[in-house]
Amino acid sequence: MWGDVLPNLLIGLREGLEAGLIVSILVATLVRADERSRLPLVWTGVLAAIALSASFGAVLTFAAASMSTAAQEVFSGSLSLVAVGFVTVMIFWMRRSARALSGEIKGKVTAALALGPGVLILTAFLAVAREGVETSLFIWTTTRGASESAGPLIGAAAGLLIAAGLCVGMYYRAVKINLTKFFTFTGIGLIVVASGVAGYGLRDLQEAGALPGFDTVLFDLRTTFDPSSWYARLVEGVFNITPRMTALQVTGYLAYLVVVLALFVRGTRAPQPAQPAQPGEPAAVPAAKSSDRTPAPTPLTPPPAPTGASAGHRLPRWALPAAIVAVPALAAGATILALGPSSSGGSGGTIEVTGGSCAAGWAAPRSGRQTFTVHNSSAQTAEVRLIDPATGAIHAEIELLAPGTTRTLSATIGGGTYAWECLPDGGKRLLSASQRVAGAASGAASILPVTAETMSGPLRGYRAFVTVGLVTLQGSVDTLRADVEHGDLDAARRDWLPAHLDYERLGAAYGTFGDFDSKINGLPAGLPGGVHDPDFTGFYRIEYGLWHGESAASLAASAVGLSSDVAGLRAAFPTQEFDPNDLALRTHEVLENTLQFQLTGAADQGSGTALATASANVDGTRELLTVIAPVLQTRSPAALTAARQQLGAFGALVRRVGNPHGTWIPPGRLPLADRQKLNGSLGALLETLAPIPDILEIRSTG
Repeated sequence: MWGDVLPNLLIGLREGLEAGLIVSILVATLVRADERSRLPLVWTGVLAAIALSASFGAVLTFAAASMSTAAQEVFSGSLSLVAVGFVTVMIFWMRRSARALSGEIKGKVTAALALGPGVLILTAFLAVAREGVETSLFIWTTTRGASESAGPLIGAAAGLLIAAGLCVGMYYRAVKINLTKFFTFTGIGLIVVASGVAGYGLRDLQEAGALPGFDTVLFDLRTTFDPSSWYARLVEGVFNITPRMTALQVTGYLAYLVVVLALFVRGTRAPQPAQPAQPGEPAAVPAAKSSDRTPAPTPLTPPPAPTGASAGHRLPRWALPAAIVAVPALAAGATILALGPSSSGGSGGTIEVTGGSCAAGWAAPRSGRQTFTVHNSSAQTAEVRLIDPATGAIHAEIELLAPGTTRTLSATIGGGTYAWECLPDGGKRLLSASQRVAGAASGAASILPVTAETMSGPLRGYRAFVTVGLVTLQGSVDTLRADVEHGDLDAARRDWLPAHLDYERLGAAYGTFGDFDSKINGLPAGLPGGVHDPDFTGFYRIEYGLWHGESAASLAASAVGLSSDVAGLRAAFPTQEFDPNDLALRTHEVLENTLQFQLTGAADQGSGTALATASANVDGTRELLTVIAPVLQTRSPAALTAARQQLGAFGALVRRVGNPHGTWIPPGRLPLADRQKLNGSLGALLETLAPIPDILEIRSTG
């Protein structure tokens, strides 16, 4: 959270101080002109500007919530770039105008006093509204890019409070700061923050497909360090630099940072000595000209009060401020209501789960994005789903709703029939009445539920594949053992890789093999003795010995142990339990391990064949997709097609760059461009595979 505080604190402090300086100059000018009675007009304009800024932020929030995911990405990305433009203009304007700000504002106040109260209110409103709207837009943008909203809001609020305190202190001459230096240093900080926002905006547009190059990854450091660590969060929050960035993101980030920072620094001049502050003015704001130091001018004559009948209809003094402040809020409310029926739909009402009923008396929801309040008043934990009663397709769900708790559930509602399904823990399935919603289908994603029976066919097919694979594995391991026992280490080095790849191609089964997996294919990481630990056994132990000059005699026990463990696995496998959910889960996890251990070379113990293992993992994942294809095809054919295409492309890339002349190249010896291509291709494939476990998750039927 704290990584998101600093950028927004800087925004709140900088923008708040700008607006506060303008207000303090307005107030000081009126005080010196002996026009204290006009001060409520200034505060009315300020309040109207605050109301406009808050209303603008509310409209942005509700407008984004009413859109589809892709539209939200385009909306957020576009406004991020607009916010960067606004902040850039503001930074350069304030650097140029800070010294003359006092005289400029005084001139506007003098003109406003001559023209009447309405112009004075407008002057204060326009002076503050520009800063306020910029602040709302920029904070909304940075909040959208953060992992949660608390940090950005805390930072912005703290910055605004500090700015307000500084302005009050300067007005009473309790605080003296060099404004030129202040706006120079904060300007540099905001340029860095805006660079990150520009990169974030480009990423959003790429994710939505509005800009190309999402799969062209310049770097992916997710396997180098933990993206959830505090330091990674801090860098991401402050600088908006993420572990994975595309070439376009980095180009946009650096182009903005280098160009704008160079122009800003080049245009910065040494600050002129500040002139003595005048009584009643902010201490750090220089006077515009020497005439400002003359005694206060004679108060201007206020407009004559209304007489006659019109005087009896004079409005209360509070009416004008209240009306001006209310106008932006009412306009924002009208805008949100206008967005509601067609896109967001607002609240879908309360859905009550009891011991004997599910959503009794619920009314047909409106079309668009709806948020339902789901309350469980029963004594059992329940699963709650919004479904199509004809097909059972799930539009939205809460998997675990504890007794006596309330949660919200959002869904995009289009034309069709809807019902609620409640599955109390240990109880019978409850179904609500169906409700028909008129209109065109929304096209929103829904999930056709998967049962254990649905996955029984794919599970039998994969068990058969593994059973045959274990027979092949036993033969290749026995060949390796014979090589070692005969003292032929050259043959052992030649036969080690085929045996190891036979095991790696079994893919999803490693979660089922239990302790056999750590014996057969365990790495030395975490063992007290490392590579010399007695518990370091199996393929990687033999690999280490073969490529580190160990004798055949020292490896004989490891080779015999490996053959024995494979035989034990063959005997145990028919009775081992295999979770059907693992079939879909391993399509992602096998290649996730490939990204972490094989593409980095972390698992290599000397043979330099990590990319051969990566290729075998591709084969294992392809087999998984083959057995689950009939189920996935009926639920997400696009995901199946994309996964097959990207898996084939990644496998071909591994073979092309890793084994160009019949000999596998260690990942560390590949050119940087090839390593980046591998990381980018596998990263994109993993994003395609990630939803498959959720699509094929076996769900309770009550």
